[in-house]
Amino acid sequence: MLLHEVIGQVAGTDPDSVALIDGDRSFTFADLHQRIACSIGVISSQMRPGDRVAVIGANHHGWVDLYYAVPAAGCVLVFLNHRLSAVEIEELIARSGASMIIGDRAQLDRIDHRLPVSYDWDEWENVLVAAVPTAPLATDADALAWLLFTSGTTAAPKGAMLTHRNVLAAVAASTAARPVDVDDVYVFPFPLCHVAGYNLVHRHSSGRPVVLVDRFDAAGFCDAVKRSQVTSTSLAATMVASLLDHLEQHPDDVEKLATLRSVAYGASPMSATLLRRTHALLGVDFAQGYGMTELAGNAVFLDADAHRRGLAGDDEILRAAGKPAPGVEIRLAADGEILVRADQVMAGYWNDNEATREALQDGWLRTGDIGRFDASGLLHIVDRSKDIIITGGENVSSREVEDVLIAADGVDRVAVVGVADLHWGEMVCAVVVARDAKTFDETAMLVHARAQLAGFKIPKRVVLVDELPVNASGKVRKNELRMLLQR
Repeated sequence: MLLHEVIGQVAGTDPDSVALIDGDRSFTFADLHQRIACSIGVISSQMRPGDRVAVIGANHHGWVDLYYAVPAAGCVLVFLNHRLSAVEIEELIARSGASMIIGDRAQLDRIDHRLPVSYDWDEWENVLVAAVPTAPLATDADALAWLLFTSGTTAAPKGAMLTHRNVLAAVAASTAARPVDVDDVYVFPFPLCHVAGYNLVHRHSSGRPVVLVDRFDAAGFCDAVKRSQVTSTSLAATMVASLLDHLEQHPDDVEKLATLRSVAYGASPMSATLLRRTHALLGVDFAQGYGMTELAGNAVFLDADAHRRGLAGDDEILRAAGKPAPGVEIRLAADGEILVRADQVMAGYWNDNEATREALQDGWLRTGDIGRFDASGLLHIVDRSKDIIITGGENVSSREVEDVLIAADGVDRVAVVGVADLHWGEMVCAVVVARDAKTFDETAMLVHARAQLAGFKIPKRVVLVDELPVNASGKVRKNELRMLLQR
């Protein structure tokens, strides 16, 4: 099966069912199928099979067309995170070799993309109106469909190559572990440039609608739930914390969430305290998913029944990631690293054979995460060996931030770590050895960082120390730093 066939199947059996709601616009599966066909016509007339088409900007229904249409045209959709700095975005465009870009006009204007073909959303809509609907060109489930850049242990992000088979296998895993209710209405609050967007395909494969919000804010989220009678959503811990803060200040908005039945969470752990606060206020069911971009979505799930047992008093359950979905194999290496074998494992990293060989070994994906299984078979995430910080649902490479900070005036050495935070999930912290502590200018260092990094990567806390703790080989002992910062 191919990605676009998800829409084609539902359009053939239930064409008038709503597929997508974006503000005051609503699209049926027949509408979406037609838009995909027209998009294929435009793309195939200007691109060759295998060419890369980049998309950038806040959530917009055009993103959803391109999720399906670009792979259907035999091309590769390059997801660009509009929250990155212009320099970062330009680098990813160059590395991907994209020859077409579509998205928000404001985003296109702030980057020096210099691509042969460029459309803002208004221009794209006008082109679609005149386009000739064209049949899909893609025929191979193992053809590359999506290219998403993900932070890693090195400064340079790596491009995870996801095929049709990968994405649909992740969808199948979610469907098996977390079936979609027959009356489900799902609101998607994450940026569509994230791998979390596979949740749209998950809902569409069950013939259910997705409600888009351009960005998450608690008041707007409440309004969207009420307006579309939403029954389910996915949220990061920071989103849940913001929502609860809003509801405590605006208790009348609790009623707007009356139709909400379930909240899935991932991207970062959620504390038992936060889960209990949410359950007490909203009475919803919870589901957790553990996954990553290299897995095209989630592969391990803690279902609603497990959460009910945990909320009844067993905090150990709430600290678990869950059990592998059907079709997903998990084993632990000798050092506890979590290894995954499944159809949803990426094809490799874009133009990076060395990183691919390191990550994919004997058919298993090395996640870089350290785990353990408890007596009941639940997987627990013990630590992340990749030193990735997950803050507000965004992945941040500590090495990338360190490479920027070390170039700031007055910085002699620096280590960046994530520290547990109730609001953000993790907070980016910088531990700095200054050349002269008396004259060190923290503000100037952060201004330097903001010129090169996205806002969510900027340290929220800076601590000066005389020395960084290192082991015998000179490697910084980051666990000690985390313990120091959590005191």
